[in-house]
Amino acid sequence: MHRFFVAIVLLLSTLPVQAYETPPRGTALRADLMSALRPKAEWDLGAPVEFVVNDIRVSGNVAFVSVTAQRPGGGPINIRNTPLVLRDEIEPDVIDGPNIQALLQKSGRMWVPVHQETGATDVWYAWPALCPIWRSVLPEICQ
Repeated sequence: MHRFFVAIVLLLSTLPVQAYETPPRGTALRADLMSALRPKAEWDLGAPVEFVVNDIRVSGNVAFVSVTAQRPGGGPINIRNTPLVLRDEIEPDVIDGPNIQALLQKSGRMWVPVHQETGATDVWYAWPALCPIWRSVLPEICQ
């Protein structure tokens, strides 16, 4: 019986532990993270934007956020009419919609997007150099 319990403990110790929290809708933390994303999102997509949250992970002073931007009230964003295309001359066919992923760090009382991408067509945050800082919010990537 002792060996059975030892085997269970060993098995459980190999399972990944979720080291992050997901702030619930309506919390100040969630609002602060969305506010941190907004300036770059509006620079890329034009103002105003609101976000549909796909994933938020916070651990201590680091966070990973994945959102889809839309116009207030749920209106779609036409990528062809965004500053990314009109100002930056990025081909609209190489932009993966108004999807945004960001890695943030808390600096004092505010969250700062250290890395933020709009319309990325790859998993840019899977870069191993990011793992020392964001491992706790990217456990499936930073193993």
